[in-house]
Amino acid sequence: MSRLLLGPLLRHVGEEDATVWVETDAPCTVEVLGHAERTWTVAGHHYALVTVHGLAPGSVTDYQVSLDGEVVWPPADTAYPPSRIRTLSPGREVTLAFGSCRYATPDAVGDDNHFDPDALDAYARRVMRLPVESWPDALLLVGDQVYADETSEATQQRIRERRDPDQAPGLEVRDFEEYTWLYHESWSDPQVRWLLSTIPSSMIFDDHDVRDDWNTSGSWRRQMQATDWWQERIIGGLSSYWVYQHLGNLSPQGLEQETLYQKVRAHEGDAEQLLREFATAADKEADGHKGAQWSFRRDLGPVRLLVLDSRCGRMLDGEARSMLSEREFDWVAEQVQGDYDHLLVGTSLPWLLPRALHDVESWDERLASGVQGRRLARWGEKARRDADLEHWAAFRRSFDWLTDLFARVGRGETSPSGRAPATICVLSGDVHHAYAARADFPRDLDSAVYQLTCSPLHNYVPWFMKVVFRITWWRATEKSVRFLLKRVSHVPAVPIEWRRLCGPFFGDQIATLTLHGRSAGVRFEQTRHDPQAGPVLSAVSELTLS
Repeated sequence: MSRLLLGPLLRHVGEEDATVWVETDAPCTVEVLGHAERTWTVAGHHYALVTVHGLAPGSVTDYQVSLDGEVVWPPADTAYPPSRIRTLSPGREVTLAFGSCRYATPDAVGDDNHFDPDALDAYARRVMRLPVESWPDALLLVGDQVYADETSEATQQRIRERRDPDQAPGLEVRDFEEYTWLYHESWSDPQVRWLLSTIPSSMIFDDHDVRDDWNTSGSWRRQMQATDWWQERIIGGLSSYWVYQHLGNLSPQGLEQETLYQKVRAHEGDAEQLLREFATAADKEADGHKGAQWSFRRDLGPVRLLVLDSRCGRMLDGEARSMLSEREFDWVAEQVQGDYDHLLVGTSLPWLLPRALHDVESWDERLASGVQGRRLARWGEKARRDADLEHWAAFRRSFDWLTDLFARVGRGETSPSGRAPATICVLSGDVHHAYAARADFPRDLDSAVYQLTCSPLHNYVPWFMKVVFRITWWRATEKSVRFLLKRVSHVPAVPIEWRRLCGPFFGDQIATLTLHGRSAGVRFEQTRHDPQAGPVLSAVSELTLS
């Protein structure tokens, strides 16, 4: 009898359809609600993504997972509620939870007092106690679902048993096989496994899914490519991301158009080589060759969710430094066309940082470009890597493009009816603290535009970085940095201003957006340990957005 190794993960859910992802220990037929799918194989691992059709809008349906006719989910001895598919319904309130940067599991960090309780674990425990009508409609994970460069002690022990850790990349993961260990470690947590089986999830990667500073610059890429281990790492990272995260981001219609997925499904035997060739081509994008598109769109009734790849999609070839390729920017511009009540833009890296930090990043990009000499260029590149100065502010032309796009959406120029959405919210993580900021455009918009950042779900920030983030939010720091940079920099003026509404908050946390008609609100919550209840969440800020 085949066994269920990982999953089920409920991924896409629409008004009448859904997809369910699983990993099994052997080839088999996977069945969910009468819909069957044969597994396919990559590097000796077996997967299936089952598409369920014919569901009723606004319905709630319990489901089981069968392998070759034997029910394997839910476990017979489970104490958790049934896994359910709750389809979207026109006119219903939409609730979306989001966060980023989840390091392994609570068990993996043991007694390390740097870590607060896991926010995703605490969130799962809460959802279990709620009536199904109050469950969130979607969960967005905006980066660092796994840490390939910062492995747990358990993973390090497996690495020692498999290969010599004195050889590069040491105790970081090396290839596809070791990446599978990370996903099993993270997604096998019992409460989180249940949560992912019943709340639709969307995901995008960030640097630690591959390596810290991934695609920071062209010189970083050249340095990595000169090693004898990087090629296997990037192939393993992108191949596993495609299998474990990317496929589930697509709708059933999107899966039908995904050429590689259809090839893998139909492939006789192990499809590892197909994935290796694909990953190699996808990695070349930053060198000026379009290899793949990881950005995606998902509509939640009147709410449009557009998730941007701000890592692998970067263009770092010479003067073409950009967060996305021209082709992908064109795709983004197409996706914002239409009528909807709210636009959510997920990007792992914040669009709006503390203003002082934003100005420093834009200045550093100019220095590193060499326009003020080679010596300053070397200093700028070192600062970029050491201080992670690589957000949208460090891709200034891309920042300006995205800002202009929001202005056009907010004036109703992308709507056939001329009706702008009530809100435009950028949802981000990465920076290991949470905050909300509102953008002020020189010309008033019909949309309110926000940066909402929530990080981490399960990690921590060193004390000195807390000091840096607090100081860079100060108005006095902003004015001082701006005054100094005017004397030494020729960076163009920023086309907008923004002001902090709440934060910065430090600790493990999750944010929840509630959207109904033209109204919107957001709640930030942090974890704490309750002696009786275990990990729980407490609100630290609630804001009305529209």
